Amino acid sequence: MKTIKVFDTTLRDGEQAAGSRLGIHAKLEIARQLEILNVDIIEAGFPISSPEDFKAVKTIAEKIRGPIICGLTRAVPKDIDVCAEALEGAARSRIHTGIGVSDIHIAGKFRDIKYGRTMRDKRKKIIDMAVTAVMHAKKYTNDVEFYAEDAGRAEQAYLFEFVKAVIDAGATVVNIPDTTGYAIPEQFGELIYGIKTKVSNSDKAVISVHCHNDLGMAVANSLAAVKNGAGQVEGTMNGIGERAGNAAIEEIVMAMKTRPDYFNVNCDIVTSEFYKTSRMVAERLGMPIPQNKAVVGKNAFAHSSGIHVDGFLKERETYEIIRPEDVGFPKSKVILTARTGRHGVKHRLEELGYTFSSQEIEQIYIRFLKVADKKQEVFDEDLAAIVNDEIHDVEEKYKLDYIHTVIGRNTAPSATVWMIVKKKTVQGSACGDGPVDAVFKAINGIVGESCKLIEYAINAVSGGTDAMGNVIVHLQKDELTVIGRGASTDIVEASAKAYINAINKLCSYSK
Repeated sequence: MKTIKVFDTTLRDGEQAAGSRLGIHAKLEIARQLEILNVDIIEAGFPISSPEDFKAVKTIAEKIRGPIICGLTRAVPKDIDVCAEALEGAARSRIHTGIGVSDIHIAGKFRDIKYGRTMRDKRKKIIDMAVTAVMHAKKYTNDVEFYAEDAGRAEQAYLFEFVKAVIDAGATVVNIPDTTGYAIPEQFGELIYGIKTKVSNSDKAVISVHCHNDLGMAVANSLAAVKNGAGQVEGTMNGIGERAGNAAIEEIVMAMKTRPDYFNVNCDIVTSEFYKTSRMVAERLGMPIPQNKAVVGKNAFAHSSGIHVDGFLKERETYEIIRPEDVGFPKSKVILTARTGRHGVKHRLEELGYTFSSQEIEQIYIRFLKVADKKQEVFDEDLAAIVNDEIHDVEEKYKLDYIHTVIGRNTAPSATVWMIVKKKTVQGSACGDGPVDAVFKAINGIVGESCKLIEYAINAVSGGTDAMGNVIVHLQKDELTVIGRGASTDIVEASAKAYINAINKLCSYSK
């Protein structure tokens, strides 16, 4: 069987989902789990986009030794130089550079006369820029991937000419992206087949595909490409990403694993790590997994219909084509209660894919005991919420110390908040439309500036009236949008923590 390479771009394209932002600590944590998952390539970021992203790529390149570590660039020499610098410490590095190839992109992005007066001239200039970029990147690494942006809408003859040129220049991988999710599986498969059969040097490079999900066909398009000769698939965990997201890696892989009779390919992914990886990404990005999500959703292996349950109990395969254990869904486990010691909590964290220092474990355990005192059982989801609430990868300029709210019929909701600022306690009070609004206004009064609340969401982390509430807020200041998270059995307290967490991120990222 042909082995398909899996290129994970969760830390780059996945993080481009609206309102998403990962700090260096969270990126490294996810990268370590992707290494355990055994992806072939990790696209760690876009180094020239910001000092923070440069540092994240550099850190991952130095710490992660298994997969190839990749950085994204435009077909611009300065981009490539910065990317190469960020990747210097990698055991194996790849520079991923590229440019738009559809007439829509060329006409829209390269209007300036310096790129040519006619579309024909501009097309020639774009190929020259692509070839120059590949040759420049080859000075730093032998592994150069080139993306032909918006290939799904490009004129085929020009695309074939373009692919041949970048392979001749030394590209080892050519990425054919369906950037806007415009492609249809049958047509996209034919496009890949055309490249494999009509581009004379296509056998000298791996043909990769990078599909978006605007029409809900990213996974189907990726699989059609595999069937027609693609040697690498690109995607993200849980299908996260810009607009409607990317192709979901777990769905592509499990389709290939479940239907070897049709695809006749293999890959080296450790599928039993999907559950851990999926939940880590969801928690870190504050993007809950839909319960009916294929492969990793909570209901993916749940049966309730009488006919289904009866058939399943008699023979599992009547209604399950994937075994839960194949993708790492937990079976028997330690029940976490107030009597569970540090060792039990540490063990469960490790099972969920977390690694912490002794000091961080102690911090988590102290919070765990407070939650366990209020609940009969602390679930995995509770534990993940505690981790997100306690372990921060940004400086805590502001920290919640005390909160008190007053609500009632014919009473104006009010809140009093105490916060620790530079080791001093600062107090603020405010009235609002409700207790949460009052708390946010009190916090704004202490901080001294007002941020725009873009989104506010409450999720019950687990079932029952004693469930922890996980609050996610999206705050915006100028052009910067961040996600804040907070968890507590008290929704108002969870809201305050989420709001303060977001403000701390705004302060850190705007430096």
